Amino acid sequence: MKNTNENNTTNDKGSNLMTLFLDFLKFGLFTFGGGWSIVAQMQKLYVEKRKVITSQELLDMTSVGRSLPGTMIGNIAVLFGYSQCGIPGALVCLFAMILPPFIVLLVVGTFYTTFKSNYWVAAAMGGIRCAVVPIILTAAFNMVKGAFKYPACYAVTIICVILYLAFDVSCVYLVILGAISGWLISLFYAHKEVSDDE
Repeated sequence: MKNTNENNTTNDKGSNLMTLFLDFLKFGLFTFGGGWSIVAQMQKLYVEKRKVITSQELLDMTSVGRSLPGTMIGNIAVLFGYSQCGIPGALVCLFAMILPPFIVLLVVGTFYTTFKSNYWVAAAMGGIRCAVVPIILTAAFNMVKGAFKYPACYAVTIICVILYLAFDVSCVYLVILGAISGWLISLFYAHKEVSDDE
């Protein structure tokens, strides 16, 4: 009986890893516009369709992935894969996502001069860039709904936008400011809830 359960667990894990591999292979192959458009596809697939994570969890992964060294979407792939299948999941998601662009870049690098001067390739890329904008905006809108747990979070966002655009403050400092602000805001509202209950 124990062996049967272990076999079922192994099969489920292998099935999950294969699903993750195929999902992230598709993200890497068919998603244009960088990390944010892949986040939009993750929102649609994992939050809205399969419901394996919440919008808040995806937002947390995005925030952490954005604040770590390296590419944002690579970090998010590792975090999501790890949340689903541990270290094997993290490795599978990362590998599957970078494999298609790696192969495409090898081909493009080989024939770079031909692609660079090709009118039809340039025209297609212009159209792709236009199509990616609404995908990114939709993902941002859906994630915003889960981002503002408390009214004070809106003030933090406005302050961070002003600091970034007007004073060119580094993203690292903004993430630290956001983390400290989030901690203080949550502490305040938790204390307030306790006081209200009394």
